Amino acid sequence: MSFRLAAYAVCIEDGRVLLAHYLAKDWTLPGGRVEHAEDPIDAVVREVAEETGCDAVVERLLGVDSRVVPAAVARAGVEHQNVGIFYQVRIVGGRLRPEPNGDTTESVWTPIPDVAGLRRSSLVDVGLDLARTRPATGHVPPVPVGGLIQH
Repeated sequence: MSFRLAAYAVCIEDGRVLLAHYLAKDWTLPGGRVEHAEDPIDAVVREVAEETGCDAVVERLLGVDSRVVPAAVARAGVEHQNVGIFYQVRIVGGRLRPEPNGDTTESVWTPIPDVAGLRRSSLVDVGLDLARTRPATGHVPPVPVGGLIQH
């Protein structure tokens, strides 16, 4: 089994959410892998800067999502567990731009009602649900695993 710890930014402003376009295919939240010995808060701030060009501050922890992707649908053909830490983040500076030499081709502020029509990672739905419901346990019901949500 493979394992990944990641930190994701849920940036909501004026009824819009900041989304990153991953490899010109799918929309996701800014964020990614927590490096060895890195604090998850530092990781999410770093990832927002790398992927979007913006400076961010963490306002609060929203929750944690843990999911196991069966080997049959995992990219490497090996069962994979992803633990995602979701933070409410506020943009305080910078300017949106593509990730230099990276996987994020663009970042945009998207009206929340428009998200439902996008080809997106399930991480977007988890993050928005955590931001909307703010569950006391920091946990939302699981989103089905099997790749991307398509509408």
